[in-house]
Amino acid sequence: MATGKELTVSIQELKKARNAIILAHVYQRDEVQDIADYVGDSLDLSRKAVGTQADIIVFCGVQFMAETAAILNPYKTILLPDKHAGCGLADMATDRQIIKLKKQNPGLAVVSYVNSSAGVKAVSDICCTSANAVNVVNSLSFNPVLFVPDRNLGSYVAEHTNKDIRLWDGYCYVHEQITSDMLKSLKEKHPFAEIIVHPECPASVRHIADFTGSTSQMSQYVKQSVQKEFIVGTEDNFVYRLKSDNPNKLFYPVNTLCEGMNTITLEKVKLAMERMEYKVHVPEKTREKAEIALDKMLTIS
Repeated sequence: MATGKELTVSIQELKKARNAIILAHVYQRDEVQDIADYVGDSLDLSRKAVGTQADIIVFCGVQFMAETAAILNPYKTILLPDKHAGCGLADMATDRQIIKLKKQNPGLAVVSYVNSSAGVKAVSDICCTSANAVNVVNSLSFNPVLFVPDRNLGSYVAEHTNKDIRLWDGYCYVHEQITSDMLKSLKEKHPFAEIIVHPECPASVRHIADFTGSTSQMSQYVKQSVQKEFIVGTEDNFVYRLKSDNPNKLFYPVNTLCEGMNTITLEKVKLAMERMEYKVHVPEKTREKAEIALDKMLTIS
């Protein structure tokens, strides 16, 4: 079996030969983050996907992220190194369910979190990420707003807007399993640490945190903070990114991992470029409609 160093060399050679770019989410394994051209959250990577001159985008993330790249880059080849890299949250809403609800509620605006399928994006008025969800909802001129599919992020948005927010009953198991008791226990062990959490966490967790924000916002907060210790309420692999960017600070994970994110390895990244698999395709009619919702999102910071 090839060593990590050998795999890295092979990946770099294949990337050059294929004119490929590797995008990795901050929830990826540390070795996958290390070989990526860009590492970031959903919004960061969406923008990088649009701006790249590469012919091939190797997306080290989960299915909906690779679909988003395919929607925004119809003339590029999008490769997902593991076809089973799914997202349980994205599976909790379907386009048929949304269409039915819209028919029953004329005038209902649909805001879909990017953690959703291409089909759901296609029947949405606009998409959002955790970084810009509040600004996206506040940009709408009409009520009520159906927020799909994450109820926790939706409730966070509702706390920061005057809009009439209707919540879909979906959740991310990675964040749902983070509890206030877990954070309090860590706080007892590390009394000088600040608690930073993702808005996909339940309200009870967010309400005891010192800071709530997307991973990019959490990164910025840590970088600017005078604090030296942090309890990190999101997927554990994000701690690797924080440590890399802030070597003089200490971080305490909450022991929660995303199965879909962790299916991708260096070996699978190499094989993806060698075999040109697994290609991500979104039907054109769906892609065109979803692109409208995503383009609206990308204009809002």
